[in-house]
Amino acid sequence: MKKRYLLPFVLFALTACDKDFLNQEDPNGVAIENYFETENDVLLAINGLYQGLRSGNTVGEGSTLFNEERSDNTGRNDNQSAAGEPFQFNDFAILAGNTYLKSHWSDMYNAIARCNVVLTHIDQVAFTGEELKNRYKAEAKFVRALLYFHMVRKFGDIPLSIEEIKDKAQADAIGYRQKEAVVYQQIVTDLTEALESNIPDTQHEYEVGRASKAAINALLGQVYLTMGATATDNKQENFIKAEQHLEASYGMRNFGKLTEIPYEDVFDVAKKNTCEELVFQVQYLQGNNRFSSGIARNYQARGETINSQYESTGAGQVVKLDLVKDFEANDKRKDFSIKFAASPQVNDWFVTKFRDVSQAAGTAGWGGNDWILIRYADVMLLLAETKLHLGKQTEAIALLDEVRQRAGLPGYAVAMQDAGYKEKYPTLKDAILHERRVELAFENHRWFDLVRNYAAEELVAYFNQKDQADYGNAKLSNISTKDRYFPIPFDEHKLNPEKMYQNPGY
Repeated sequence: MKKRYLLPFVLFALTACDKDFLNQEDPNGVAIENYFETENDVLLAINGLYQGLRSGNTVGEGSTLFNEERSDNTGRNDNQSAAGEPFQFNDFAILAGNTYLKSHWSDMYNAIARCNVVLTHIDQVAFTGEELKNRYKAEAKFVRALLYFHMVRKFGDIPLSIEEIKDKAQADAIGYRQKEAVVYQQIVTDLTEALESNIPDTQHEYEVGRASKAAINALLGQVYLTMGATATDNKQENFIKAEQHLEASYGMRNFGKLTEIPYEDVFDVAKKNTCEELVFQVQYLQGNNRFSSGIARNYQARGETINSQYESTGAGQVVKLDLVKDFEANDKRKDFSIKFAASPQVNDWFVTKFRDVSQAAGTAGWGGNDWILIRYADVMLLLAETKLHLGKQTEAIALLDEVRQRAGLPGYAVAMQDAGYKEKYPTLKDAILHERRVELAFENHRWFDLVRNYAAEELVAYFNQKDQADYGNAKLSNISTKDRYFPIPFDEHKLNPEKMYQNPGY
């Protein structure tokens, strides 16, 4: 694993020449060891951590390739030429040499390295008060935990680094895959320590787009839920802790019932800084060609104008017919989230959930959509899933019903009297998983929901029972138990085949 010494606010100069007349500092760069001097230096570094989340190669809006397109929600039908590598993700035909996967791995570790640099050097800065320092530490640990949580669920055993890598020997020493349990323990440690700071309860009490105790608790609750559902040890203990932290996050909301917040408001660009359902989001700057969001224009299909003023010539973000059919009759979320594009060149469903038709975004489509990573409907349904594991079915149904009520749907008890609903979702587990699918569609949760609820063999069976006609050009028959995890990128594996062993089946 190669360390890249990059942060958005500085270019670090590295010199390795023995000649004195060449052994000079770059006047246009600042070495890491000389950078951290003031509180403001640390603040700029923390801002750099959040900037690292904006990339589609990490967890920003373009990262749907590694999540939604891996699931049964979306996926491109074009498998020709340059589209061949992206098509591999949805086709369950991904190769270890896939360059998109390599970029994802590399950029995720680059983002993690930024966190490590901050945490390595922050104590050398004299702060006017320890509370601010501890708050910055909490933010760095939250971001690092978030990144590792994404990586461990996608790749399984992965290298684990929690300090700045300063030389090749140090990089070689940590360049091996550690067991999932070890990675999860570090994630728990980071988030638990972050909660011990004075970081505000919500982002609205701090700053929109920054970590908060509500976000930390929500993430830690999901971590414990995932550990309980997928690990063999301490399942009950993990579920209890998941409930504790998800309840804590839910208790920090600044509204009563979810029905107080219209579904459309959650994605309204004009309300992204005030919507109380949003717990944590990656921010984009409307009208700016460098820092704007492209999701509205990129998801829009040819001949359509609902997402953006940008005139699209493509198919947008294609929705699987399998998902279209999963929306219940009268579900308000369907008409807001998806639309059928009648253009002969498209003739398919596309995503309309993310919109910015403002004059500020203009015909170039420089939108202001933030990429939502955590919101309260997500927290509520995770909590419902957790309570089901703990045998608290009544409490789980109450949370499920509140989400359904906002969507204009009947409660679970009434829905189960409908033969069609009962056949499709015979258990409460099925009902909660279904609700997460339609509520959180296209928000990068679906693949993680599937691998949390289905073991590898069950995942294969789940996809095999689907109708190929509802799935597009990607072949359902390709899936096997190996697809529970991504392959380790070939370049990483070949550097040390023993320590960076490949996942089975690749």
